[in-house]
Amino acid sequence: MTGRILVSFLLLATVLAGVGTYYFQVYGFYDELPAQDTVRLTAAGEDALQDFAVRNFQGIDSDSSPIRYRACFDIDVAAEVLVPYTGATPLNAPNWFDCFDAGALTVALRDNRAQAFMAEGNISYGIDRVVVLMDGRGYAWQQINPCGEAHFDGDPVPQGCPPPPERRD
Repeated sequence: MTGRILVSFLLLATVLAGVGTYYFQVYGFYDELPAQDTVRLTAAGEDALQDFAVRNFQGIDSDSSPIRYRACFDIDVAAEVLVPYTGATPLNAPNWFDCFDAGALTVALRDNRAQAFMAEGNISYGIDRVVVLMDGRGYAWQQINPCGEAHFDGDPVPQGCPPPPERRD
């Protein structure tokens, strides 16, 4: 009888740990961002970031990782005034953040129905904020750039990268 109680307790603890892990990964660490009426983008030929008007902004972010930022918004901007971004790779968002579909964005980029632009480079070291524009709608996320990829792997950063921050061990 004692063995059954022990096994039941271990199974219950395992299920609770699994449910808790799922909750924190999908819901617990994300914060919804307040509504915004502008987003900052890198304009072609400009040294400073510029604010561009948006409508219907929805966004999420997390302090637990610099690449958890996701946003969706309506925007009217000519692609010619923005800096193109090569290597844009939309990152998945939690299922409950239903305005952002990384799979659909990937297909739209591949089929040239959407264009990727630099929102802000090195928003934190090695992390770029990327914006994709498609049919008057904007989608934003943060992804690791080549400087960050090398730095986070412990390799020397490529030529042209800003100096990496000091490591804290």
